[in-house]
Amino acid sequence: MLRSLRLEKIMGLVDSKQMATLDELMQATHSSESTIRRDLDALEKEGKLSRVHGGAIKRSLKNREASYAEKAVKFSEEKERIGQYAATFVANYACIFLDAGTTVAKMIPYLTAVGVTVVTNGIDLVSPLLKQGIQTYVVGGKVKERTGAFVGSNALHSLEQYRFDACFLGMNGIHPEWGYTTPDPEEAMLKQKVLSLSKVGYVLADASKLGESCFSSVASLRAATLVTSNGTTPLTLYENKTNIKVVKL
Repeated sequence: MLRSLRLEKIMGLVDSKQMATLDELMQATHSSESTIRRDLDALEKEGKLSRVHGGAIKRSLKNREASYAEKAVKFSEEKERIGQYAATFVANYACIFLDAGTTVAKMIPYLTAVGVTVVTNGIDLVSPLLKQGIQTYVVGGKVKERTGAFVGSNALHSLEQYRFDACFLGMNGIHPEWGYTTPDPEEAMLKQKVLSLSKVGYVLADASKLGESCFSSVASLRAATLVTSNGTTPLTLYENKTNIKVVKL
């Protein structure tokens, strides 16, 4: 295959899927690994894609995370409805984990189940939880300045002492092939840990997150039930890959 056609094929695959592995690109172009690596290096230098371990990602793929304040004002009504709906999944006397996501925070005023205990890694969630009279534990560790989330090895170690009836997580990217993703590898590790400690997991996300992918993989779609809204994005791509609970706006 001519180099120009091969580069066009590579870009088409990366653009359509947002991510592509070396094996996928080798098969699609009938080329060797060394050839694909050289092509990816060249395309990255031209600013057309970004190299990652084992492949490449679309240049526009999100690796910058908005601040908590920036997130909070986006789709606030939709997030409110999702949070209110998700709160109905919490049983009396349940021990749950709430992460630092802004949609997850919308659950707090609607947590009316009796005797609930909450563990969180979100600084901004602590005060609302206490005002609601909910017994609250905070995971320690390094604080992310932009989002107010505790992350890192200390946070992971702290989580070891807990087991959860359910966890509720925010997510930056939800892709039918690449699953649940987030920009920060440390936050991805914390979400993975929480899912492993929970009987059931829920991902709360407004419809703008559907079809998006970020730098760090968290889990496959099957790892947690998706709680979202009936926005403009078709949900048919997700229905066979995870349980979905939909809020009608």
